[in-house]
Amino acid sequence: MTSGSIRVLIADDQQMVRQGFTVLLNTQPDIDVVGQAVDGLDAISKVAELAPDVVLMDIRMPELGGIEATRRITDKTPQIRVLVLTTFDLDEYVYEALRAGASGFLLKDASADQLAEAIRVVAAGDALLAPGITRRLIAEFSRLDSTPRTPLKQRVGELTERETEVLALIAQGLSNAEIAERLFVAEQTVKTHVGRILVKLGLRDRTQAAVFAYECGLVRPTGY
Repeated sequence: MTSGSIRVLIADDQQMVRQGFTVLLNTQPDIDVVGQAVDGLDAISKVAELAPDVVLMDIRMPELGGIEATRRITDKTPQIRVLVLTTFDLDEYVYEALRAGASGFLLKDASADQLAEAIRVVAAGDALLAPGITRRLIAEFSRLDSTPRTPLKQRVGELTERETEVLALIAQGLSNAEIAERLFVAEQTVKTHVGRILVKLGLRDRTQAAVFAYECGLVRPTGY
């Protein structure tokens, strides 16, 4: 994230949505909407031109949809966070967007405060967005593809026993403070473990860590 205001690009094929979010976000002192995109291809082009910190990405757009646009953006510029916009919280396309590299998702009917806070969260990259909903969605759709991926299971072997434990708790939606309490360690110790997990596994943030934990079979999608 750059210093100063959080730079945001809004990608949505509906002009009213783009303009509405722009008006709402520009009232926030720490957020600056630097551009708008009308579809996925336009979003990729605008990201290269404007270098935003966060992209608000609609999933269903003409020319190129939000999932593929998210994949291309995060592959090329992993420091840019993508926040997916959706109408329904249990939308199968949202899970695909998370797998493609999105850092979280937000319902389109979110309030101005929720929208602004979601942008701050993904820009910081240090917490799951709406962990209860995100965890339920990941669990629901990983159940549909429940065979653990062997290459991912092998990568878990790169983690220490404690790091593996922390990863499982991240996937269950626990915050650093909650993990620290569960493991009887300092919160700073948990932060250190989380940082090492992300580096070792080549993951972008906690959302990606949660997806990884389910897909490698470390956490089973039961109870949701």
